[in-house]
Amino acid sequence: MATLGVLKEKVPGENRVAMVPEVLPSLVKYGLQVCVESGAGIHAGYFDEMYEDKGAKILPTAHEVLKNAHIVCLIHPPRKEDIAHFVENSILISLLYPLLNLDLVKELAAQKLTVFSLDLIPRISRAQSMDPLSSQSTVSGYKALIMAANTLPKFLPMLTTPAGTIPPCKVFVIGAGVAGLQAIATARRLGALVEAYDIRPIAKEQVESLGAKFVNLPITAQDVEDRSGYAKAQSEEFYSKQRQLIIEQCKKADIVITTALVPGVKAPKLIAKEAVEMMKPGSVIVDLAAEQGGNCELTVPGKTVVQNHVIIHGPLNIASTMAPQASLFYSKNIQSFLSLFFKENKLSIQWEDEIIQKTLVIREGKIVNEKVLNALNQQLS
Repeated sequence: MATLGVLKEKVPGENRVAMVPEVLPSLVKYGLQVCVESGAGIHAGYFDEMYEDKGAKILPTAHEVLKNAHIVCLIHPPRKEDIAHFVENSILISLLYPLLNLDLVKELAAQKLTVFSLDLIPRISRAQSMDPLSSQSTVSGYKALIMAANTLPKFLPMLTTPAGTIPPCKVFVIGAGVAGLQAIATARRLGALVEAYDIRPIAKEQVESLGAKFVNLPITAQDVEDRSGYAKAQSEEFYSKQRQLIIEQCKKADIVITTALVPGVKAPKLIAKEAVEMMKPGSVIVDLAAEQGGNCELTVPGKTVVQNHVIIHGPLNIASTMAPQASLFYSKNIQSFLSLFFKENKLSIQWEDEIIQKTLVIREGKIVNEKVLNALNQQLS
């Protein structure tokens, strides 16, 4: 019988855990036993007793878990000091971001591990339930709007009172992916007027279905999506013209939420300093692209700053601020992904499956991901 190991996340400020107790019974059908590092879920409100009540075995240290686990699930990449304690030929599942962690990839390969990176999940219908980037973006989009509403010194909805009528606040969302759409939906529930922009034409219908207005910018973007459904990088000339047009939207907005990311590269700078200087005093920007440098030129990743009386939030790991539900979402992603690993209660990975092939970085110590191999070759040259 295979054993699934759950470790405590060691990244500073991380409150989430990769597996929550309520998902454990559904893993029994795969024939899995579960061992959990003591305290792994405490910051998300999941205590050791709760895991034990669902059949998990609690072990005192990460090294004890690794010694017993055939499969290890994490949110962040493992610490270098833990890698040597993985059992040879065991399986690691995490958000590895291999192109940004090439040295770590080499260390994991040297330990003869099999490694799956969930940030490489393809954006196909069948994989939606396995995609943690989408599930965590749902949390981020919601929390970004709540953060902005908490900071904005205004009501969001229109109010009619004996003292007069207050117009609704205006929200502008840049990027209508999962996070952007959740921010739009939350803003609409709170009664704000919402406009949104995305370079992908397909986003127009999704934005309008939530009751927001799609901003049509008279600029033609070329080849806007990759095969996985992510927005592709455009030319600097395109972004320059786009920034000028975004200025006009920011001038009208009380809240701006930015979510524009391109996998593997720095976030495009869409809100210029000039745009911030033209915004109304007291306006708020929440830059969800802060972890990749930010969409606003004045964003300071990890901090909140005030520029020209405009409040700019650059949150990092915002999903961690809603750890209980973010952890539940991630656990459901892992549960769904593991369905490709088992057949008749036995470990039998479907190596030919598209999702397995796309997410597989290392197989039994051999690096097999083509993009990672190319990056390593460039590193050597």
